[in-house]
Amino acid sequence: MHSQREKTQGEHYQDRKSTSQYRSIQLSGFGLLLLLLMAINLTGCGGGGSGSGSSSSSSSSSSSSSSSSSSSGSCTGEPLTGTLTAVELSQLMGVGWNLGNTLEAMGPGDETAWGNPVVTQELINAVKAAGFDTIRIPVAWSDFSNAATFTIDTAWLNRVAEVVDYAINADMYVIINEHWDGGWLNNPTYANQNALNNRLATMWNQIATHFCDYDEHLLFAGTNEVLFEGNYNPPTVEYYTVQNSFNQTFVNTVRATGGHNANRYLVVQGFNTNITHTVNHAIIPTDSAANRLFMEVHYYDPYQFTIDTSSDDIWQWGETAPDPNATEGCCNEPWVDSQFSAMKSNFVDQGVPVILGEYGVISRTNIAGHEDFRVDWNEYITQAAVDHGMVPIYWDNGYIGDHTMAIFDRSDNTVFDQDIVDAIVSAAP
Repeated sequence: MHSQREKTQGEHYQDRKSTSQYRSIQLSGFGLLLLLLMAINLTGCGGGGSGSGSSSSSSSSSSSSSSSSSSSGSCTGEPLTGTLTAVELSQLMGVGWNLGNTLEAMGPGDETAWGNPVVTQELINAVKAAGFDTIRIPVAWSDFSNAATFTIDTAWLNRVAEVVDYAINADMYVIINEHWDGGWLNNPTYANQNALNNRLATMWNQIATHFCDYDEHLLFAGTNEVLFEGNYNPPTVEYYTVQNSFNQTFVNTVRATGGHNANRYLVVQGFNTNITHTVNHAIIPTDSAANRLFMEVHYYDPYQFTIDTSSDDIWQWGETAPDPNATEGCCNEPWVDSQFSAMKSNFVDQGVPVILGEYGVISRTNIAGHEDFRVDWNEYITQAAVDHGMVPIYWDNGYIGDHTMAIFDRSDNTVFDQDIVDAIVSAAP
């Protein structure tokens, strides 16, 4: 693992915080168990370069060896009747919130395995009442699947649908995905490409079929932060080619189920959700439906300020931060603007809106004054995302205390950090 200090300004690579390994470890009481379950890899300043490089917005298939759907025609009914383009839909989605470390939790206890309570309608109502219009629901499926056939338990599909219904009942847009899930996709080599694509197609055929009657308020996102496990260097041609093929397989599989899924809004990702890697290497999948795709990236820059739990030395951020020794020395407001401008010009302006699927800063409760910089960062990132045509979705891991990111108290379904909530929802378009 490379530390941030070993990288130059031009080599900022997006960290892995947003995979569930890191986020669940933030609750120290689960440390040993989760260290056994998950590899914890954190690395440097996340956005990448200035967005230079070849444009990634041209429509193309990912790879000749990518898989297509495992079956077709699974859903009855007609395509969605709405005529909104993906860009037009994105303008209705407002700001969002992640139901983190819950339905993607793996281990005894199902959704409570990583320490969060069972999700209720009351929690989702509180999120909506606070000003959020979109919810991202990370989901892991493998713990509830047959290891040989990848058949997902109906009971788990029904539970995920129940939580989706909570959000639909609250008049929210919803994104469900395949989220880390033990990291089975994180070996994107040519040798593994067909097997991984076949597994992905098998899973998404079932998920898409189960949810095919939902309207345009439900979006599917195919993967989460695919990279070669533990390797945060720029991806090789092999790695990003195979990762692009996952996006194509996802789109092919969902479309082949028919019904509403024939033109449902779908979300694909760039390599490791890193902005520079996405700009340089992402290929928009070929799609039988026009103007129905989103691109997703994540943002945790600068790493030592946002999510580094090993030290509290870096606790200030921004060009006006008074103590240079307490800042990381990079990734201030101009860096944010350059990163988001690259996403706008390469994707939003080309008809592919952008989901900023995760962002946030951990609390540092033992550092007086840190909360002010944390609020400033969240306010700036959210506003900059909105200004660049992106849909920002804050990462909430559900935990309260030092080095955590909760803004809602899930034990009583109330706002926990009103300052952060205000900083986010004030940017709502």
